[in-house]
Amino acid sequence: MRVVSGTRKGKILKAVPGSSTRPTTDKVKEAIFNIIGPYLDGGIGLDLFAGSGGLGIEALSRGADKVIFVDKDGKAIQTIHENVKICDLDERAEIYRNDAERALKAIMKRELTFDVIFLDPPYKKQQLVKLLEMIHAEKLLISGGTIVCEHGSDILLPDTVGSLFQRKYEKYGVIAITIFEMAD
Repeated sequence: MRVVSGTRKGKILKAVPGSSTRPTTDKVKEAIFNIIGPYLDGGIGLDLFAGSGGLGIEALSRGADKVIFVDKDGKAIQTIHENVKICDLDERAEIYRNDAERALKAIMKRELTFDVIFLDPPYKKQQLVKLLEMIHAEKLLISGGTIVCEHGSDILLPDTVGSLFQRKYEKYGVIAITIFEMAD
């Protein structure tokens, strides 16, 4: 696992020890950023089921100003800290151990909005529609912002969730990516 492009291109990232997380492959990571725009023009990202932090670190390497990383697993949080340090991105990262819903509630209190949100929950406990509804209801995504959902290819997400509309759906074997955008 490595940073695919940007200012930290080629940096090797550590994986979370054990089998509790499933890192996004470099191939899928590259495909995601080819879809949402190879480079980001600043902005804030949220990596909600961050695992090793690979997607958020890739966003920082490609131009995001700041990324908030959230995971409820202690080993994942430790790995994110290590990977952010390896890439010298400490100043541009906030890392929290929390579950997704609690994290979103804490974010709402801070009145933050995001340019890009990565949702890569465990496939067996898939709660993407509920999270998309919450993100939409609480206006956590800027107008024109993007949500990247990684999920099992057996899952089909709705075309719209409130003002969020499905911009792209791609399958990579057992993995699928669904990209939502916030309507202007």
